[in-house]
Amino acid sequence: MAKRDVELVVISDVHLGTYGCHATELLAYMKSIRPSRVILNGDIIDIWQFSKRYWPPAHMKVIRQLVDWVSRGVEVYYVTGNHDEMLRKFAGSSLGNFRVVNKVVLELDGRRAWFFHGDVFDITMQHSKWLARLGAIGYDALILLNRGVNYVSLNMGYGKLSMSKRIKNSVKSAIKFIDNFELTAAEIAVENAYDYVVCGHIHQPVIRRIEASEGSVVYLNSGDWVENLSCLEYDQGAWRIYRYEDDVRMQERAREGSDAPAAFEHPQTHAELLRELMAE
Repeated sequence: MAKRDVELVVISDVHLGTYGCHATELLAYMKSIRPSRVILNGDIIDIWQFSKRYWPPAHMKVIRQLVDWVSRGVEVYYVTGNHDEMLRKFAGSSLGNFRVVNKVVLELDGRRAWFFHGDVFDITMQHSKWLARLGAIGYDALILLNRGVNYVSLNMGYGKLSMSKRIKNSVKSAIKFIDNFELTAAEIAVENAYDYVVCGHIHQPVIRRIEASEGSVVYLNSGDWVENLSCLEYDQGAWRIYRYEDDVRMQERAREGSDAPAAFEHPQTHAELLRELMAE
């Protein structure tokens, strides 16, 4: 399969190291493109829930693909999020064309784009981190249960369902939080004369223009690789949301058995993980 050239790719909320992460699908997508620049917009590795007991080979392969991009000259910005906030102490560090940052501003065809994860707008994150971490554990458990249900459902000839999406879409407070999050991001972007504001964190892929009190801005969210299996691509002056399930080429490869995602991936042992790292 020929690789697509993409000027800029924004990937966030992968949550490597958790049961809900769709690393196999992400890896298949990464191998299908040839990006010039990559923004990893937070929560790539879930340090909150990281355990040496669960690190499947596909999760390591995603890391190795990122290393391969860097070695080939691709500019990679790792923007820190809340689940990988431990990396914030390294913000400002760089190794060749790999940089760890808390935010980044890029010029895209004469327009300014502001990239950051978005957890700074989350009141729970600022004042009740223990509650946020408890919620993350419950969310991961729900995702794992959902994957089990879908595994049975697909084998019985039925379609997939997302319990977490249904809960989010039916709870008014969750909808209000998302609206407030997007408006706050837009207002700050307008104040700083940005043309685009690009976030992650809330797992809601979207591209839309938001009217703020002082003007308007294009707000974008890259979604996630837990539920939506989505990211953002910028190429030839235009943005688009990439969705794995809408990619015909990926679905054809899955049907053929090439890079086919498994319902449950076998964990990699700590010794195997060390050998993989030493092989780099």
